[in-house]
Amino acid sequence: MTNPSFSNTPFTHKSSANPSAFCAQTLVRRWVWKMAIATLLLMAVGSATRVMNAGLACPDWPLCYGQLIPTAQMNLQVFLEWFHRLDASLIGLMAIGLVGLCAWHRESLPTWLPWASLVALFLIVVQGILGGLTVIELLRFDIVTAHLGTALLFFCTLLAIGMALLPYKASGNAGKLPWLGMAAAIFVYGQSIIGGLVGSRWAAHQCFGVADLCNVMNTHIAGVVPPTLAVVALVISVWRRPALNSWLRNLANIAGLLVVLQIALGVATFKFRLQVEPLTVCHQAIGAALLGTLVCFTVLSLRDFFAYRTARQSILLSTAAPVA
Repeated sequence: MTNPSFSNTPFTHKSSANPSAFCAQTLVRRWVWKMAIATLLLMAVGSATRVMNAGLACPDWPLCYGQLIPTAQMNLQVFLEWFHRLDASLIGLMAIGLVGLCAWHRESLPTWLPWASLVALFLIVVQGILGGLTVIELLRFDIVTAHLGTALLFFCTLLAIGMALLPYKASGNAGKLPWLGMAAAIFVYGQSIIGGLVGSRWAAHQCFGVADLCNVMNTHIAGVVPPTLAVVALVISVWRRPALNSWLRNLANIAGLLVVLQIALGVATFKFRLQVEPLTVCHQAIGAALLGTLVCFTVLSLRDFFAYRTARQSILLSTAAPVA
């Protein structure tokens, strides 16, 4: 049976009939993408701050040595911590701007979008509070790990908003791919949190040295298996659907490449006993990129799934209606 025809999806239904709505959605979407890129950079700089032992390079918060720009104390470690805070502050301002944009254009935007912008603002506020507590509590491992986990949730929220606003033509062939993509994303998120715990407790270094905290390290190593298998299953499922939208196909292929690269970086990081800082930073950044790719895939495949279900229900209702 041929798939129903899809004119649009419920995520962006206003834009097809109203040019001003299309412009508003395009503005918000581009704003969100800029925020997502800045957030990925923020996480990479945060990773560099940790591996360079720069987390307490600025001993106070929110200022650094009581100044906005600590020129007299500036060195590589101070710069990393200072720039990390600067990037976070800019993203916070952009999150406030996002809420303002959604409120101003609310008549032209999907009803869920203003609420999603408030969720993003809430997460970045929590992220800022955790960042401050990280310094005040002298890098306490649970706060550092929660800091990373919140950053990843904020990053995923931005990507979900951006992909929900993306002009997209559903093919109706997603099937169970949304749930497979969602499972893979959850596995990768969990593995990222365990990796953050390894870093915040310096478990790898202690395991190399005196065999303490090896359980944390070994959990992270064993934790590679579930997300890898989920991504492989996702890629194979996508390859078996030749009529799938090219967006979904490309995202699945990117996820497959990223998981291979991530494993290679993890092996190299372990082999060099975390002594090569760029490897560790790339390992964490690629992990975030992999999670983001899976979130993008999941959102688009959900749009495909719901568009197909809506179109099919419309056809069933039209065929069941009595003929006049």
